[in-house]
Amino acid sequence: MTGFLESELPIVAAPMAGGPTTVALVGAVQGAGAFPFLAGGYKKAEALAAEVRQVRELGGTFGVNLFVPGTDAVDAAAFRAYAAELAPEAAPYGLELNPQPVVDDDDEWPDKLALLLAEPVPVVSLTFGLPDVRDIAALRRVGSRVLATVTTAAEAKIARDAGVDGLVVQAPAAGGHSGTYDPLRTLTPVSAPDLVREVRAAVELPVVVGGGVASAEDVRVLLAAGAEAVAVGTLLLRTDESGASQTHKDALAAPIFAETTITHAFTGRPARGLRNGFIDRHETAAPYGYPAIHHLTRPLRQAAAKAGDADRLHLWAGTGFRAAREVPAAEVIQELARGL
Repeated sequence: MTGFLESELPIVAAPMAGGPTTVALVGAVQGAGAFPFLAGGYKKAEALAAEVRQVRELGGTFGVNLFVPGTDAVDAAAFRAYAAELAPEAAPYGLELNPQPVVDDDDEWPDKLALLLAEPVPVVSLTFGLPDVRDIAALRRVGSRVLATVTTAAEAKIARDAGVDGLVVQAPAAGGHSGTYDPLRTLTPVSAPDLVREVRAAVELPVVVGGGVASAEDVRVLLAAGAEAVAVGTLLLRTDESGASQTHKDALAAPIFAETTITHAFTGRPARGLRNGFIDRHETAAPYGYPAIHHLTRPLRQAAAKAGDADRLHLWAGTGFRAAREVPAAEVIQELARGL
């Protein structure tokens, strides 16, 4: 068993909201001896409840990730201007983007919290900041270990003081949304091993680390740097059990996509993905403000995924994306565990 996660291997399947993380993927990761997370973000509480019950029936240990609702404001005029700028992108799909920002989306936090208090799971991880300390304490009282996603040593101290049990340390090389507490902050380049060492020097809490992991050697280096476990996400996107769109899966292997970049053009919050035309055309004009920008572009992104249009799709990916392969998820975990 590995440390505080109580899994056979010190490897974690990161929660990938929006479709990639499926119950089948969770089961495959469990079966391979690693620790999986269900992705609670973007789901209705009822849908998350159904998935939790399905995973519980599998019998293994697992965690649930929740998005912490924030207060990211968006400038109304900038939002309308951005909606107008994106109109030509949406027109080929017969879409008209809503020029009024969604400002009341809490990702059903109260209902999801109530679910996890009524039906506790072994681990709950938090992304996009921290909730009220009373929520953290309530989750711990029902027996869940609570992990907070952090991107700096300073955030790690804040999370420690809020009473969490451990940390998910996310390096800038990680794919998908950054868990930074300040979306306007420039994400300073730092390697995952160096970030682990900085966090471990600042706080005495167990650490799961992710960001740019592409091989068993990367896992060994991060464990040697002081992490209890290593999280992988991008490597699982093309697996048989992944729920990522085929457009996304294909793009990860397409020669036309040569690099990743951090963008806020799709959702109003910094995230790393394959650099494509949408980012090149709109990054400069895009305002910050999650989840308002997320809701603005979501219909366009859904249409693009269905149409195989990778140029207008958020192609979340970490820097190790070239190592992602079309194989069973268990094979990915086994390869990462080689030599441990």
